[in-house]
Amino acid sequence: MSELFSAFGIDGRLLLINCINFGLLLAVLWYFLYGPLTKMLEARRQKIAQGMQDAEEAETKLKEIHGARASMIAEAGKEADTLVADARAAAAAKARDLVASGETAAANLLKQAEAQAQEMKAQSIAESKQEVAKLIVLGMERLAKK
Repeated sequence: MSELFSAFGIDGRLLLINCINFGLLLAVLWYFLYGPLTKMLEARRQKIAQGMQDAEEAETKLKEIHGARASMIAEAGKEADTLVADARAAAAAKARDLVASGETAAANLLKQAEAQAQEMKAQSIAESKQEVAKLIVLGMERLAKK
C-alpha cells in the first residue's frame, strides 16, 4: 500500500494531518455555523407557523364579525321598518282625529252662523216692522195734517 501511495506521490503523514485538519474544520464549522444556523431556521419556521395560525384565527374572527355585523344590520332594518310603520299608523290616526275635530268645529261654526243669521233675520224683521210702523204713523200724521 505504501508503494501505491508513493507511486501517486501521496505522503501518509500528510494525508493523516489533512484528515485531522478537515475533521477539526468540520467540527468547528458544525459548532459555530451549522448549529446556530439550524436553530435560527427552526425559530424562523416556528415564527412563520405562529404567523399562519394567527392569520387563520384573525380570518375566523373577521368572518364572525362580518356575520354579526350583517345580522345587526338586518335587525336594525327590521326595527326601522317597524318604527316607520308605527309612525305612519300614528300619523294616519292623528290625521283622522284632526279631520274629525275639524268637521266637528266646522259643524259647530255652521250652527252658530245659522243661529246668528236667524237672530239677525229676526232683528231685521223687527226693525223693519218698527220702520213700517213709524212710516205708517208719519203717513197718518201727514194725512191728519192735511
